[in-house]
Amino acid sequence: MAKKTKTLAMKVLEGKKVAYKTAVYPKTLRDAEEIAALLQFPPEQVFKTLVVKPPKENPRAKPMLVMIPANRQLNLKLLATAVNAKKLKMASHREAEAMTKLQVGGISPLALLNKGFLIFLDSSAQNLDNIIISAGVKGIQIILPVTDFINVTQARYVDSN
Repeated sequence: MAKKTKTLAMKVLEGKKVAYKTAVYPKTLRDAEEIAALLQFPPEQVFKTLVVKPPKENPRAKPMLVMIPANRQLNLKLLATAVNAKKLKMASHREAEAMTKLQVGGISPLALLNKGFLIFLDSSAQNLDNIIISAGVKGIQIILPVTDFINVTQARYVDSN
């Protein structure tokens, strides 16, 4: 039997003694809503990770990882207000991959701890017991308690849309 590969995100959770489950999907899928449907989870429980560039007016600002439900769009104006920035821009796919060293569709805050990112989680997650997020590679999702995600990542809640 082949040994199941552990991603960095899984190793981080195991190192912190956090219980989690995994769900596997075809690597060809990229749309978070399609992944949620295939895995039979509500789209508001499956969170995608968006990379937002640091505000230009603050040279010491950090890039952001913003976790939002699969069926939502990020409101950059709301996020800018929340982080006291004049204007924010999404990173392009190429920029996101260069900044995170992970493939779009496999970007996970758990794999990017201590890498200079501010981590935000949409405030709708406060109403959930568990969230489903990328395991740091395309094709694998991690299911874990919201409280554990917050404790491990030090993510801050934000209204994102």
